[in-house]
Amino acid sequence: MAKIEFGRYQGEASVHTRAARLFGEALGAHAAFNLHPNITETPGAKAADLLGLVEAGDLTMCYFASSYLAARVPEVGVFDVPFLIGSRDAAYAALDGDLGALLKDRFAANTGFRVLAFWDNGFRHFSNNARPLRAPADCQGLSIRSMNSELHQSAFRALGFAPQFIDVADYPAAVASGQVDAQENPLTNSFQFDVHKHHPYFTLSGHLFGVSLLLCNKAAFDGWPDDVRAAVDAAAALATKAQRGFAVAEDADMMERLAAEGIQPLSLSDAERAAFEDAVQPVLDGARANLGDDIFGALG
Repeated sequence: MAKIEFGRYQGEASVHTRAARLFGEALGAHAAFNLHPNITETPGAKAADLLGLVEAGDLTMCYFASSYLAARVPEVGVFDVPFLIGSRDAAYAALDGDLGALLKDRFAANTGFRVLAFWDNGFRHFSNNARPLRAPADCQGLSIRSMNSELHQSAFRALGFAPQFIDVADYPAAVASGQVDAQENPLTNSFQFDVHKHHPYFTLSGHLFGVSLLLCNKAAFDGWPDDVRAAVDAAAALATKAQRGFAVAEDADMMERLAAEGIQPLSLSDAERAAFEDAVQPVLDGARANLGDDIFGALG
């Protein structure tokens, strides 16, 4: 029987881990499924270690933010371009259509991964410990935790932030200690990592739409018999539909939970949002030049 060792870097309540469990249940008798503990709770381990473990075959699968692989598959960097994606529906249509097919082909050609599905990693919003952020001028001089993405960091610098790459394993401590003044994440991540206990100011910037990749070791997938591959694909489709539903519901729930903690996230007016968009326009223009109009056009 095929065995699937599934790695993760989020807790039990996360929309990703809940979907991973559904994936395992949907496999039924087609494969033995083992969901590993959260790797960031292992002393000395980093979330990004999962990528090497899956690609080497030490683990079979994991979920992971697409930004971490943009250096190897540049086309996936389109999701690291700020203020480009305006709605979940537009993102889903692109990911389930031609853009998703292109990205799957690029990953198969350039990495040891097979991308089984694209999960919803949420619209990302700013929070900080200093002041409300209504304009790029309010970002000036604030240090901000960033993922390991040059596009993210370029955008944050354009807004006036001083970005620092900090792995997920170290990020909660960096926020709690004040090592960084600001961070940006989907509301669910910010809440799960207790950011609201240290950052009184949240801005619903929606500056990025995060994509998580459901990754499988390519050699393992290719080596399974047809019935197992079909079962894995079917389970991935089921888990993806559920995961996206979890993500939408979680956003609404997080607003209520933040309010219960005394935090009222700030909504930007159209004019305020336009000022942020104008500040990062050179970053968008550079990304379009590097990635090509076809990739941008595939987003609709």
